[in-house]
Amino acid sequence: MNPSSLSSPVVSSFSWSKLQNGSDIRGVALDGVPGEAVNLTPAVAETLGKAFVTWLGTTLEKAPPQLTIAIGRDSRLSGPDLLAAVVAGMTSLGATVWEVGLASTPAMFMSTVTPGWQCQGAIMLTASHLPFNRNGLKFFTAQGGLGKPDITAILDLAAAGDWGSVPSDTAIGTVAQRDLMAVYAASLVEMIRSGANHPHHYATPLQGLKVIVDAGNGSGGFYAAQVLEPLGADTTGSQFLDPDGTFPNHVPNPEDPEAMAAICGAVVAAKADFGLIFDTDVDRGAAVDSQGKELNRNRLIALISAVVLQEHPASTIVTDSITSDGLTQFIEQHLGGTHHRFKRGYKNVINEAVGLNKAGQESWLAIETSGHGAMRENYFLDDGAYLVSKLLVELSKSKVAGRSITDLIANLQEPVESQEFRLKIKAEDFKTYGTQVIAALQDFAGQQPDWEIVPKNYEGVRIACGSPGESGWFLLRLSLHDPVMPLNIESNVAGGVAAIAARLQPFFQGCGDLADSALAG
Repeated sequence: MNPSSLSSPVVSSFSWSKLQNGSDIRGVALDGVPGEAVNLTPAVAETLGKAFVTWLGTTLEKAPPQLTIAIGRDSRLSGPDLLAAVVAGMTSLGATVWEVGLASTPAMFMSTVTPGWQCQGAIMLTASHLPFNRNGLKFFTAQGGLGKPDITAILDLAAAGDWGSVPSDTAIGTVAQRDLMAVYAASLVEMIRSGANHPHHYATPLQGLKVIVDAGNGSGGFYAAQVLEPLGADTTGSQFLDPDGTFPNHVPNPEDPEAMAAICGAVVAAKADFGLIFDTDVDRGAAVDSQGKELNRNRLIALISAVVLQEHPASTIVTDSITSDGLTQFIEQHLGGTHHRFKRGYKNVINEAVGLNKAGQESWLAIETSGHGAMRENYFLDDGAYLVSKLLVELSKSKVAGRSITDLIANLQEPVESQEFRLKIKAEDFKTYGTQVIAALQDFAGQQPDWEIVPKNYEGVRIACGSPGESGWFLLRLSLHDPVMPLNIESNVAGGVAAIAARLQPFFQGCGDLADSALAG
């Protein structure tokens, strides 16, 4: 599509609001999936570039020619064309653009705060772990990632096509190619060196360790050559490091079973000491121990919590709502911290930790079970590479001490079973209906003699199930964006999930607008 077609009648009725996905912009950028029409075209991207410059200039009270904006992309096939279009939109209003090419989302934020860069804004083109045909935009200033109201404002500007008071004779802004990832990777290398403070080889604290990476053909391949190897690690056995937007090997997603099986198998095959896996744009990460066992979800949270609470005793650890009871016990009874279980959504978790600190309750870690982990020492940026780098510091220290890094979580009680059911809502007003179901379930649970409503629950309803045959809990909540009610069930005994699900089934069968009311496994 030619950018000039944006003024055509077809585009005048374009639904800009449908591009909003919480605090991101996401859309369909390529044909190829039945029923998914392209709505994130180069023409649309060009307009979004103009809208961001306009929003940023108004927010910072700077004319567009005074703005320098960095832009990068992940490995998606649509990335180069969309990047060129966004750049064209931004430079048309006079902004200076630093184009960094293949990048990670956390690195794009760092372009706004790193000395020598300190851009007024940054954009990352990514759709995280979504299929090849999707793409999107994440926006940053030095204050962090833009929030939902900011994205709404940018889309409103795009819809109006109003670029403020930019003179019609404003010169086209300049574009420069700059290597951000080298700067970002070097900062991680120095963080690991100083954190490990190896007594014999400071510069190479991972010497004698084999650490392998699975980048899933996303943007994380840099970590092997630009971070691990300068630190002395043997990376032989790393896989899928080359960017490929078709994602031919597996989805780049630490939550995906196939992806985790791939890195676990690679660790065992390579006889590695540690394995790392990233999502497409490297804002999430997970690890694998030397036995090929996942350090993911509750185990990942427990491990990084142990590291944080060594450095900041009694800190509050903020997580999402579906973390296990065993994790709470581990954080509070074994580590001496406070576990603050909040809502799903990485921005919710991060904002809660920021708010706690402002209120005087010290919190150094905000992390979701999805692998989004943000640390106070690192701008509360959800950065998968920084998160695993903290683990590598501990890996180095563990080797010096003659122990295993997983000794840190030896006391973590893990559930015997866990399962998530996704109950689809058929009602048109799905949020109202879902809220009614949650209220009704709370009443139903209150009538059960061995069920107890968990206090201090910030999302949906969480019930502790105390009978010996159940010994666990369940949480029913509304999805953040979709007409779905996720139901998470965990149990400390074999058969416990099925027992809890069977007891819930009559309740859900009475909810006529829940399509998947049978709780099929």
